[in-house]
Amino acid sequence: IAMGLLVVLVLAAMAQVAYCAGGGTTQNYREALAKSILFLEAQRSGVLPASQRVGWRSNSGLQDGKANGVDLTGGYYDAGDNVKFGLPMAFTVTMMSWSVLEYGGQMQAAGELGNALEAIKWGTDYFVKAHPEPSVLYGEVIHGDTDHFCWQRPEEMTTSRQAYRLDPQRPGSDLAGETAAAMAAASLVFRRSNPGYANLLLQHSKQMFDFADKFRGRYDASIPVARKYYQSVSGYSDELLWAAAWLFQATDDRRYLDYLANNADAMGGTGWSTAMFSWDIKYAGVQVLAAKILLQGRAGAHAAVLQRYRQKADFFVCASLGKQGYGNVKRTPGGLLYHMQWNNLQYVTSGSFLLAAYSDSLAAARQAAVWCPAGPASPAQIMAFAKSQVDYILGSNPRATSYMVGYGFIYPLEAHHRGASIVSFQSNPSFVACKAGYAIWYPRKGSNPNLLDGAIVGGPDENDNFVDDRNNYQQTEAPTYNNAPFMGVLARLAAGGRLDRSIPDGLDNQTSVAPSLSAGNNLPNIMAFKIQFSNRVFVIFTAQSERRLTLDSSPCARRSRRSRCARV
Repeated sequence: IAMGLLVVLVLAAMAQVAYCAGGGTTQNYREALAKSILFLEAQRSGVLPASQRVGWRSNSGLQDGKANGVDLTGGYYDAGDNVKFGLPMAFTVTMMSWSVLEYGGQMQAAGELGNALEAIKWGTDYFVKAHPEPSVLYGEVIHGDTDHFCWQRPEEMTTSRQAYRLDPQRPGSDLAGETAAAMAAASLVFRRSNPGYANLLLQHSKQMFDFADKFRGRYDASIPVARKYYQSVSGYSDELLWAAAWLFQATDDRRYLDYLANNADAMGGTGWSTAMFSWDIKYAGVQVLAAKILLQGRAGAHAAVLQRYRQKADFFVCASLGKQGYGNVKRTPGGLLYHMQWNNLQYVTSGSFLLAAYSDSLAAARQAAVWCPAGPASPAQIMAFAKSQVDYILGSNPRATSYMVGYGFIYPLEAHHRGASIVSFQSNPSFVACKAGYAIWYPRKGSNPNLLDGAIVGGPDENDNFVDDRNNYQQTEAPTYNNAPFMGVLARLAAGGRLDRSIPDGLDNQTSVAPSLSAGNNLPNIMAFKIQFSNRVFVIFTAQSERRLTLDSSPCARRSRRSRCARV
């Protein structure tokens, strides 16, 4: 154990010195890619498959939809609770699909394509169930307040699992539009390997788009219980454009391109200038997709309109890279893009993916640069900046902390997550009552009993500070939509460049041959303990007990730029 402590301390000190000296740390993007996909398995609802690798999870939500006369088992819990919110789940599936469409070749090279396809299909199988009629879509399972009243493992929820739906009398163009986009993008993923399933997804996508466009309205007006958690601030116009863009990609039907072009001004596609891309605000994604269509020479008579979309995509790049002048995205002292306090990393992962995908599209079209007010940004510079954001998340930052659970030497141990924070149902099936979870497990100090491997938490504040505390949900909760776009950019970086993007036949049911990254998480003799070194916390695993060691000297304490060496 003493030798293990010495190794961790030396490596940690080296990482901190390297950062303070302006040096870099080599990241294992392949490992991070594998873990980013693995996290989605911890979020699964329903009957878990034989291929399930996260061993501390079991079946859950088996009565979902029963009270409504429909089968709503399956799908994903959005984050650290046990709610199935339709809008963020659909965005998660869209971005997983786009990640595979852009970088499926790289995922295959890393041995992770099969796992990525399983993750996508777990979501689309649920959406097929949630769309039982052309103009009906179930958009949420369980009231968020009801769920948050309890702190329980998903395997033994005692709360009502009421489902909420959209229909012509209760429209939701944003939710239906995003779900249509998810199904269209996923149909492209499975087109070669499972054409029958791809056609099914495309049929659902077309029906949902028609429903969204014909019966217009915000989903949180029809499902008001969602407003407190996932309010549709941007409205539904961006989702309608987003869905049309994906349906054009999936069908090559000019009607959808006509929709994208003819509604560009009225729906804000060529009016919004934004450097934020998220489950709510899709404009930047629409603009990059439209720019890609233009660069591929597929715009036809709509080239002028798509050029205006491209100008907005260029704004996203310039503002992200600090070359726009007005509208530049704020950065932390350590260089991280900073949008807001609550779960800032969702914008960093989605933004990094857009930058990577657009950079590669520009390079493929032999475009020299994006011409920003403060100077040009070449495809290589755009990709390098996306890489810098990925590296920050993985540990190249003032705290030398990885914000992906389970990756690196220092990472969050107290993620705000019901299932991870309570002893595994597999290890101890003794019932944990609704309020008992809050009394016993929620306030418990120390590492979560189960490792939420691969989860990307909310991340640091505007000064690079981070408090690893289960109650600090703004920084320690990990939603699925943090990981979905990150999969793509990690695959790109793992391969070091672009490969053949085609999705080979027969891979939709293939799983990775790599051993489970969760293996051993529940072994009773394995315990994690923290080492505190100059106000830094390090994690190491031992078969003994938890220990704490405090040393005084800081490799950054004597440097003048203290902001680069933020204290814990």
